[in-house]
Amino acid sequence: MSTITSSFRTNRRFSLTAPALVLFSTLSWMPAYAAQAGPRASEGHDPFARARAEMIERDLRGRGIKSARVLAAMDAVPRHLFVPEPLRAAAYEDRPLPIGAGQTISQPYIVAFMTELLQLKGDEKVLEIGTGSGYQAAVLARLAREVCSIEILPALSERAREVLLQLGFANVQLKVGDGFFGWREKGPFEAILLTASAPKIPEPLWQQLREGGRLVMPLGEERRAQRLMRFTKIGGKPVAEDLTGVLFVPLTGAIREEAR
Repeated sequence: MSTITSSFRTNRRFSLTAPALVLFSTLSWMPAYAAQAGPRASEGHDPFARARAEMIERDLRGRGIKSARVLAAMDAVPRHLFVPEPLRAAAYEDRPLPIGAGQTISQPYIVAFMTELLQLKGDEKVLEIGTGSGYQAAVLARLAREVCSIEILPALSERAREVLLQLGFANVQLKVGDGFFGWREKGPFEAILLTASAPKIPEPLWQQLREGGRLVMPLGEERRAQRLMRFTKIGGKPVAEDLTGVLFVPLTGAIREEAR
């Protein structure tokens, strides 16, 4: 059952049954951070290189991720550095892991799948709503010209900034803020990715999406059936593709006030 308003034109090109788990939500404002760009994870001695390669073959390529660029980005980013040290042995299992503050880092397949849906060519400016651990931002930064990411929790944003700096990313900017409003000063964006669910597209985000751009998000209510959707902006209107069932934590902030 679609929860899209009647103004959406739906194009159901394919449907998957892969499970999806939770990520993050956003709120409140703090200064933006810029991170510095750097080497791939497999350079030098990396005790997790084999586990990462097995993850890519088993959980990504083996489950239908086809983009060579996305697969290369997932291979280049050391997921184990984005999770708490006691959990690093499980970093390349295809499941979410807790990162503190009641939040999780999403399973590798979902990160790769949502990234692939954006169809990044390399010259885009991307907006991510829900920085969380910073892992998704790091993957996007391997594929786009610039990544702007917003997070609700200052402690998570600061930790993500530290890891991204450690890895040498130069094309990521972080801000603590209400993701509902996006980042108007940095827009427009060729692609927008939400890692938290909402009952509809936040209007400010839609306004910040460039014509022809793609917005990927879990659409639906908290603790109810949600659908992973891709919306392409054509003539200012959303052309919708319903992709698969998912379960994400809800977007918080102004969108909840609007829903009342």
